Amino acid sequence: MEFGSLLPNFPTCRLAAQTMCVNVIYRMRKEMGIHMLEIGSIVWGVKDVFRAVEFWSAALSYKLKYPATEGWAILIPEDGKGIQLSLNRISSPKAKRHHMDLFTEDQAREVERLIKLGATKKEWNYEPDADYVVLQDPDGNPFCVVQR
Repeated sequence: MEFGSLLPNFPTCRLAAQTMCVNVIYRMRKEMGIHMLEIGSIVWGVKDVFRAVEFWSAALSYKLKYPATEGWAILIPEDGKGIQLSLNRISSPKAKRHHMDLFTEDQAREVERLIKLGATKKEWNYEPDADYVVLQDPDGNPFCVVQR
């Protein structure tokens, strides 16, 4: 059986059923021996793990998977759906070359909320039609808040 034949109706799946379709395709691919990668965790370099746990837990509605240590913590979505965020203590004073795009229906409200939690606005040269705002977490790591 060819893999393409497993997907004839995928584009016509209703939005509510897309997750189910993806899960079925994933299981079929696995049974056929077709290897798939998936993001298991985003590893975020921070200077203060405990402060990062507080900020990112509140920002994303995440909770600790295990008790945090000075050097490491894993956060997971409170509702159990989504990618885990691992916080790794680093010694470099510079932010790393990574960032997350956080999508929202109300960008202004979320930017205001994140600033109250400890984020700061990063100076940025925005395009005229930019749909994002660049912020920094308390460790100086940039991330974007994108209007859906």
